[in-house]
Amino acid sequence: MDTTRAAYDAVATHYAELFRDSVEGRPLDRALVTAFAESVRAAGGGPVADLGCGPGGVTARLASLGVTAFGVDASPAMIELARREYPDLRFDEGSMFALDIADGALGGVLAWYSIIHTPPEDLPAIFAECARVLAPGGHLLLGFFTTDGDSPHPVEPFDHKVSLAYRLSIDHVASLAAGAGLAETARLRREPGENERFRQGRLLARKPAAP
Repeated sequence: MDTTRAAYDAVATHYAELFRDSVEGRPLDRALVTAFAESVRAAGGGPVADLGCGPGGVTARLASLGVTAFGVDASPAMIELARREYPDLRFDEGSMFALDIADGALGGVLAWYSIIHTPPEDLPAIFAECARVLAPGGHLLLGFFTTDGDSPHPVEPFDHKVSLAYRLSIDHVASLAAGAGLAETARLRREPGENERFRQGRLLARKPAAP
């Protein structure tokens, strides 16, 4: 993960120019992020952490949808760019493996392409951390590259332009969520759009409400 952090630090400015808001121009993605924000509000409106927030564009979109959103990223350069672009929002440097967030403090967690560089054997720890910080009834939304339809394997490495990354089957991601105690509520697979190499996977899950 140190290698990934350094790689994103090195390309932060260029990345921000290309992907300031990575759901802009993607109607299905925008609709799903909007549905996620509405679900968080309906469940009580607790704060939302955008994990792997990059330059902060999706964090700002969440805030515009009526939730209290803040961003977390391992890259100091990305956090600096996000703070400069969105000075009214909170952005913290941090690791998805050990979030500086209290147990059950969040109404939602967004992890939009922020699990793709994680070695497969380390993914359960990230899902457990997401479950830890979610309040009962809280929602998790994940975006990732998927193997669905063209590979028999649940995980496939590929040559991402920034750092080694992995495509993940939606079934595998749902299984990881379930292993952390999170129940799937919806999934989406879409075909590659313009300038996309692979099919895209989305999973929405929920931490069960307290009895």
